[in-house]
Amino acid sequence: MEKRFNDHVKHLPKHLLQYTIDQDYNHYTFQDQAVWRYVMRQNISYLPSVCHGSYIDGLTKTGLSSENIPSMYGMTRILKNIGWYAVAVDGFIPPTVFMEFQAHNVLVIAADIRQVSHIGYTPAPDILHEAAGHAPIIANKSYSDYLKKFGEIGSKAFSSAHDMELFDAIRELSILKEAPQSTDKDIKKAEEKVQQLQSKGNKLSEMAKIRNLHWWTVEYGLIGDVENPKIYGAGLLSSISESVNCLNKSVKKIKYDINAANFNFDITKEQPQLFVARDFNHLNDVLEEFSQSMAFTKGGKDSLLLAIESKSISTCELESGIQISGVFHDFIERDSKICYVRTSGPTALSLNNKQIRNHGISHHSEGFGFPLGKITNITSIDSLKTKIGEDISLVYDSGISITGRLINSLFDKQGKTIILTFSECTVFDNVHDKQLFQPSWGVFDLVIGQEIKSSYPNAADRSSFPDDLVEFSSKTIKPKYNDEDLRLHKLYGVVRQVRENKKTLSELKGVLDELMKFYRDEWLIFLEICEMTEKKSKFHQTALAHLVCLKEKNPMLIKLIDDGLKLVL
Repeated sequence: MEKRFNDHVKHLPKHLLQYTIDQDYNHYTFQDQAVWRYVMRQNISYLPSVCHGSYIDGLTKTGLSSENIPSMYGMTRILKNIGWYAVAVDGFIPPTVFMEFQAHNVLVIAADIRQVSHIGYTPAPDILHEAAGHAPIIANKSYSDYLKKFGEIGSKAFSSAHDMELFDAIRELSILKEAPQSTDKDIKKAEEKVQQLQSKGNKLSEMAKIRNLHWWTVEYGLIGDVENPKIYGAGLLSSISESVNCLNKSVKKIKYDINAANFNFDITKEQPQLFVARDFNHLNDVLEEFSQSMAFTKGGKDSLLLAIESKSISTCELESGIQISGVFHDFIERDSKICYVRTSGPTALSLNNKQIRNHGISHHSEGFGFPLGKITNITSIDSLKTKIGEDISLVYDSGISITGRLINSLFDKQGKTIILTFSECTVFDNVHDKQLFQPSWGVFDLVIGQEIKSSYPNAADRSSFPDDLVEFSSKTIKPKYNDEDLRLHKLYGVVRQVRENKKTLSELKGVLDELMKFYRDEWLIFLEICEMTEKKSKFHQTALAHLVCLKEKNPMLIKLIDDGLKLVL
């Protein structure tokens, strides 16, 4: 339903569409609605004094209500006014994909909501974190621009095999932590796996570093004066426990700079240190500084090495504009300069992110090789446009030579030669006396370029390669409700209907009787009854007395109940 009604989904790239799901609003229980309501009411009460001013204004601009879990369709209708959209996803998605959505001005929202037992904080992405944390602050134009720019840069970051292994482990842990039927043994095992991977001490990849910057800004960022900062990170805004604890002196506050990229984080616990940005322009300055160290900006040998190490489809772009996309395999180097590069398997050639006609993976199905450097035996490569049908010999400053019959040439819009096609062609490495291409292999397409200007993951034209189907190693575990759970949800529904004047106060007697008989460990529904009843009424006094007893039995509930009562009494 959501996909059909959200028009913006239609123009998203197909490889992103497969990550979106239907929100299925009907799966939220009345208890889920109460969880949303409790957290949002706490936020609206507490956050104005400690958060960046844009947050409270943004609640209205993004159409978020404290009374109801938002629908993606409703959010999208309102977010479109500020140039953003919302789609539902199933829990954690790979960092590169998350960044790509962000680059398209799309806010991805995990459709599930945390359990009552995790109402203060959950390591799993949920609709409270995404919608109530991220969406309001997006209404600030400077911050919105930062998010989009972050997505554009982050989607160009190379990941490592370790990154994906850690992602899978974190996703599994987050799922187990939020699944009511998970055992302590399973959770502990998953936590140990995450901690083991985080402690490996691997060299941080580009994606790991930019993921850290994202965490310490978008998720857990503070802003303003180090001595008295304000909250703007979504992880803090959506956590009613950590939004308080993070401002304590026990949490170290560090001036935000590029070094934050080297600080890893642990999603299973509250953060021991946080970074304080001067303002949103400061965020852009650090992001720009970091981008200058990345392969897509620097190019050269180091960028090619990252493409090779990724062992996945990547793109190397030459200064001529030609983009070669495939799995990069190896290269020949001479005098510290790359002089020949090879891919293995299907390869595509593009220009301006559009595949060049007749240069897709069906044409270059078994790999592709190309020389780099200066051609020394002719003054202008463009002069060859009149030599079609003639035998041509080209010699590079590296000692690589190309000999064959020129059968075609391709130009860009400015008339510059970008590809020469040869038949009966031999490519020879004269220094090592080695043949790199022989006539029996077919035609040789020579891409023109002296150096690699940029390297980045994925294909320049994503349509060049078939989309890989999403197959997560861990599947989201949907709650399974027994008859006792369903009855409790129904009681929450009655309380909600009384509050909305759809039922009379007298209905609460039956609710309280059943709660006191079968659900004495519950606290949130008793709090809601306190809220809607007169202090002198029997309903109110019964519910309040039970909450006091619960605090004495379970100290973990003291703050949650007291914070709720502050808004009631």
